[in-house]
Order: sequence, then structure tokens, then C-alpha cells
Amino acid sequence: MSNTHVLETDALRVEIADAGAELKSVMDRVSGAERIWTAEPAVWNRHAPILFPFVGRLTDGKYRVSGREYPMKTQHGFARDLDFVCTEESAEAVEHRLCASERTRAIYPWDFRLTVWHSVDSARPRVLRVEWTVENGGGTPMLYSIGAHPGFLPPEGAKKEDCLLVFPGKETLRYYPVNAAGFALPDQKRTLKLTDGAARWRDDIPDTWIFDGQGVDEVSIAAPDGRPWVTLRCPGFPFLAVWANPKGPFICLEPWFGRTDEAGFAGTLEEKKGMERREGGEKRAFAYEIEFHR
Repeated sequence: MSNTHVLETDALRVEIADAGAELKSVMDRVSGAERIWTAEPAVWNRHAPILFPFVGRLTDGKYRVSGREYPMKTQHGFARDLDFVCTEESAEAVEHRLCASERTRAIYPWDFRLTVWHSVDSARPRVLRVEWTVENGGGTPMLYSIGAHPGFLPPEGAKKEDCLLVFPGKETLRYYPVNAAGFALPDQKRTLKLTDGAARWRDDIPDTWIFDGQGVDEVSIAAPDGRPWVTLRCPGFPFLAVWANPKGPFICLEPWFGRTDEAGFAGTLEEKKGMERREGGEKRAFAYEIEFHR
């Protein structure tokens, strides 16, 4: 059984697991409502997995880099399925770390170090900050992607189809879907028309929307009456995806550095769109925040 760690403010009780350094629960201490999807196995058995070192699927469950082929059968890499080590904990922050091992080197050759912080602040009691630092501890350039995949429950009594997705300052957005196997279809771009920056989730269009290179650095889920419910802020992220399992009542807001392979992609990892590159000894930090409105 994985250990969990609790952060609290006057407004929120946040629970993070050692398994996958995954956000498991955000309880609103005022209303008593759970705000994160409950990971029911029959629908989707995750809460908010970290996607590393890949976002999405790889063609034929493998990839080629520097003239060698490696297997990667699972989508979204492997970090979500491994136990992290809790390296620091306080009342307002918890730090987790995952380092390369024999197990990871068999499928991902680099000596990486992934550090994850979840933190809250009494000055902003309804905000959760998430920060990742990816470090290349080896001597050769490292290629990777990283992303977030939190699932949010709608307000009590509301269906996800009745909720609004709000993109401040946007009038229209172009997105592309993924196919049934989970591969991107960038040649099938569609237009999302917004009214006052908002659109409703619809089950009659693809269940994944990928916004690519349009500067979408903030998105909210709002109640049917327009009242803000959850806001995700991800400045600087080149990709943002919205996904909703047709069988589940939740909506995922997903900021990414990198994305799933395009359908039919047969190139090398060096040619894959959106990959991050770190030289030996280099590291980079990424951060986003979630505000849980009353």
C-alpha cells in the first residue's frame, strides 16, 4: 500500500501518494466536496498521473534513438507506475523524487532525475502549485516529454456536458483529435467556436482536444451558470489537451511539454514533435497551478 501525504489550508485538504507522486484527492474543507476524480477502475483508474518520459503513445510500442530501438509498451511513459521517494515534507509542501534505475534503463537509456513538488500557501488557500524539475545526470543529450493529466469532478448536481470550458481572451481555437488508438491527427484540425471565451463539452465530437501552439495558458471549468469551478494556469506550456472519458463524469485539463505520436509516425525520437532536450548535467523546471473556486 502506497504512503500518502497531506497538505492543508483553511480551504483545501490535499492528498499526494508516493505511488507515481500522484495527486489523489483535493477535498474542499468548506463544502466537503471532493474535487478530483476518484479513479474508479471500471471507468479510469487514475486521479492525476504524471506523464514522463513520454506523453501519449509510441508507434508500435517502441521508439528509436541514436541508432537503437527501445520498447515502451505503456502510454504516457512509466513514471505514473513507479514509486517515488518522498525527500521532503512540511505542512505546506511535499517533495518526491524518481531516479533512473536498472528497470528504467532497459526501456529509457538516460540517467534522469525527476523531482516533483506539490505545495499550498495560506495566502492563497484555494491554489495548489505543482512543479517538476527534470535533470539529466548523464553525459549524453537526453530527450523526453512531460505532462500532467488531472481529472476534475464537476460541481455537485451538474453533468460534465452542462459545464463550460472557459479560455480567457480567446474567440476561436483550433484543435485536433486523436484516433481510437490514441495517436494524434494534426491534419484533422477543427475550429472550436467560443462565446465570451467559453464552450460546452460535447460528447458528439472527439473526446480529446489538443491545442497546439496557440498560447493557451489558462483554462477553467465553470458551472452551467458560468460560475468558475476550477482554473488551471500553465504559462509557457506549448500543448494543452482536454479529455473526457465518455463513461465518466469528469473532465481532464492537461498541460504538456510534448505529445503523443502522430498516426503513422515512423521517425526517430530526434524527429518526434515536441520533445525536450537536456544536455548532460542540465536541468529544467516546469510549473503549473490549479485554483479550486468556491
